[in-house]
Amino acid sequence: MRMGVLDIGSNTGHLLVVDAFRGAPPVPAFSLKEPLRLAEHLDDDQAVTDEGVSRLVDYVTSARLAAEDKGCSTVLAFATSAVRDAVNADEVIARVDAESGIELQVLAGADEARLTFLAVRRWFGWSAGRLGVFDIGGGSLELAVGSDETPDVATSVPLGAGRLTREWLDEGRSTAELRSFVRATIAEQAGPILRGGAFDKAVATSKTFRSLARILGATPSSEGKFVKRWLTRAELVPLVERLSTLSDEQIADLPGVSSDRAHQMRAGAVVAEATMDLFEVDELEICPWALREGVLLQHLDQL
Repeated sequence: MRMGVLDIGSNTGHLLVVDAFRGAPPVPAFSLKEPLRLAEHLDDDQAVTDEGVSRLVDYVTSARLAAEDKGCSTVLAFATSAVRDAVNADEVIARVDAESGIELQVLAGADEARLTFLAVRRWFGWSAGRLGVFDIGGGSLELAVGSDETPDVATSVPLGAGRLTREWLDEGRSTAELRSFVRATIAEQAGPILRGGAFDKAVATSKTFRSLARILGATPSSEGKFVKRWLTRAELVPLVERLSTLSDEQIADLPGVSSDRAHQMRAGAVVAEATMDLFEVDELEICPWALREGVLLQHLDQL
């Protein structure tokens, strides 16, 4: 069957159209992305602004029309941190539903971590053993660990690259101050995750991790999703310092960095390095599947 998965993230809206069958990997057929930057369309009360909601409605409407044109029988639509944490989330969802004809499901942070973990497990299989899965989004950091398809621990903390850029670096606070805050916040979550022992495989998903790996020499996405890609702590540590000395324009010129995310890479690198250090991970393998695939796989399992 042909299905659409519509992901409204803190940075980007992404419609992925796939041909999906139970017992087989979903095959991408079409993609429609737009840099919505919802996390940057919040007022002082943490409500999504009228401009932000209008941009969201316009994009969701265009995504619905595109999914119809591509022959989708179902569109699974969900929103993550930026909408989840907004004080006017109910109003935003109601307006999107009324004006676009698409009903967004707001995912809880723990569900976001759990579904990302499911996608990673299916990608690597049972032979991967005990998985540690890390995902840096625009608004939050998702952490999950386990040996089955359902993780033993799945949690979300407000350490997204966009959120930290807006609330810390754009306010003139130093990278050193941000580093201390990030490490203290992650450390509060470390106990339950580390209690089960070391990971057999540590995995990263999300654009932030992919971009960091690409800066450090990982194979570009144009070479295909089956090429193994890695991010090592030894290379990441000096990169954190290097990024703090570069302008947004200089960061945007680095391999794998898009101009709309360049300003977030400093904060994203701080979170990535702290995560690897506190969880004693020397290298992360980059997984091409993440939340969208997890939502799709869960839906197919339930049919």
